[in-house]
Amino acid sequence: MQRNLVEDFKNAFKNGNNGLIQLILINGIVFFALRILEVLLTLTGVIGDAFSYHQTYLNLLGLPSDPGQLLLRPWTLITTFFTHYGFFHILFNMLFLYWFGRLVKDYLGNRKLTSLYILGGLAGGVLYILIYNLSPLFVEEVGKSSLIGASAAVFAIVVGAATLMPDHQFYLLLLGPVRIKYIAIFYVLMSFFGAIGSNAGGDIAHLGGAFMGFVYVKQLKRGNDLGAWVQSVLAFIRSFFVRSKVKVSHRGASSTRFRKKSPAATTPAATGVPQNEIDAILDKISEKGYESLTKEEKQKLFNASNN
Repeated sequence: MQRNLVEDFKNAFKNGNNGLIQLILINGIVFFALRILEVLLTLTGVIGDAFSYHQTYLNLLGLPSDPGQLLLRPWTLITTFFTHYGFFHILFNMLFLYWFGRLVKDYLGNRKLTSLYILGGLAGGVLYILIYNLSPLFVEEVGKSSLIGASAAVFAIVVGAATLMPDHQFYLLLLGPVRIKYIAIFYVLMSFFGAIGSNAGGDIAHLGGAFMGFVYVKQLKRGNDLGAWVQSVLAFIRSFFVRSKVKVSHRGASSTRFRKKSPAATTPAATGVPQNEIDAILDKISEKGYESLTKEEKQKLFNASNN
């Protein structure tokens, strides 16, 4: 029986091992909700034109360059990298997120993918505010400009993937196989050159996200998870929406028998491959590339990413 769209969405968020699709869905839902609302408000005469509507939700969801305005709208640090206006803007962001996000997900897991996305978005926003307030070039723009789009978060994923697996290849139309490190370098350079262009704010944010992607993976290889606090915050938020499934037992003997029959619940095997082995495999990828791994090492990496 074919499941309806609502059920597909619900299942996507029920599955804890589905971070990449969840991020894409959130961006898509926000985009279409904003556009549908725009049409309805325009048809009913609540707003006069699309421009005034764009400015309204940009002020509510976009990240302001003025720190004073940010203090009044602190939620925009997060909403900015889940909000798009143009169709092609969200389309290309989501395509890049999917292509490079799959690599990060396969080798680092869903939780680290989500952490990197959020850290990249935050880093891009912070750099955007800093440059706009410190550079003489943008002194007249402060207070009048806002930032929206997931580009900084996506750049973190792109550069993170390229840092993790620099020699992995994508097959590009007309170009054939291209190593992803060259793709990442190309887009970072384009954003650097664009930092004084018409989309300066967006390109500056790209650079912040790219820097975070590089630093995050490098620190992860050293055993430092910069996104651990992100997962703690998300776990706290999820605790309000997940019902407790603890069952009370009235017979101590039954509880003891259950624990004896479930030794796997506390064995190291239940939590995946030991971290020191994963670190060694990641170091080998960094030095010699993914193709240098043995079949057993590839399987260990795959198993660990799905825990």
